[in-house]
Amino acid sequence: MFELSYPWLLLLSVLPLFFKKRQQDSGTALSLPDLARLAGNQQHRPGWRRHVSTLPQALIWLMLVLAASQPRWLGEPVTLPQQGRDLMLAIDLSGSMDMNDMILDGQSMNRLSAVKRVVGDFILQRKGDRLGLILFADAAYQQTPLTYDLATVQSFLNDSQLKLVGQRTAIGEAIGLAVKRLNEYETSNKVLILLSDGANNAGNIQPLEALALAKAAGIKVYTVGVGADQMVQQTVFGRRTVNPSQDLDEQLLTHIANETGGRYFRARNLAELSQIYRLLDQLEPISRDDLTYRPQYSLLHWPLGIALLLSFGLAILRINWRRLYEPAG
Repeated sequence: MFELSYPWLLLLSVLPLFFKKRQQDSGTALSLPDLARLAGNQQHRPGWRRHVSTLPQALIWLMLVLAASQPRWLGEPVTLPQQGRDLMLAIDLSGSMDMNDMILDGQSMNRLSAVKRVVGDFILQRKGDRLGLILFADAAYQQTPLTYDLATVQSFLNDSQLKLVGQRTAIGEAIGLAVKRLNEYETSNKVLILLSDGANNAGNIQPLEALALAKAAGIKVYTVGVGADQMVQQTVFGRRTVNPSQDLDEQLLTHIANETGGRYFRARNLAELSQIYRLLDQLEPISRDDLTYRPQYSLLHWPLGIALLLSFGLAILRINWRRLYEPAG
């Protein structure tokens, strides 16, 4: 289907008529001698020559006006079914995430560094999904809303710092904030992935209260408990083995996941953490409203090309007329 982006610009096609009428009403001639002589020569030309000269000028003007109106051809509507998931990530930034009990290539790293490495890869693989990011410690803060801009979500995760929002762990507040933000979207599948290494000891919302809100909103919560079971520490009395995850409240995280139809995962090392996010990748996708668009093909070059060819032709005709009819010298 043919269409003009700015059809009202076609009104400019009659603009030269007003200028011509204005010149005729004023009764004034061109004041410059050379142009006046040229005008006088044109008045003595035969009628067919004046029409031959005027017609291309009118066509050139019409083609320029048509080009300015941006003509285009609209193809048949194309429907693209969209598949995707709405995932909110909640990441613990409490002081215990600084524990160096994650091993990669024989080198230890703290828990947050391991999470950034694994979750960063998980984010970049979410083609077609919308992701949001919540960071929590003493309180919970939304860093990004649900968005298709995965690079921004990853950037905010990479920029996160330990103790940025405190030292303690507000699991209930993180769930409550996720419920509030996810309720802003009309989707059939709302998923929260919450990662923590401790127990709830901060915040104004208790975890069970937040759990009730999540169940009422139909939000499925997947929980991840991160931290090694054993770690060798060097003390003044020698080496000893300790459990660096003794504060992890697995019972609470398991209860939250089971009550909402989700699942609890335990990540003791990077391999398990990576495996968990591969399993999360298998979450059932949701069908969004079909996206319909019509292909557009610009026709702007056609009137511009015609105007250019007519301009060249008119210039050649005028040069030839000058040679034939104007006196030499």
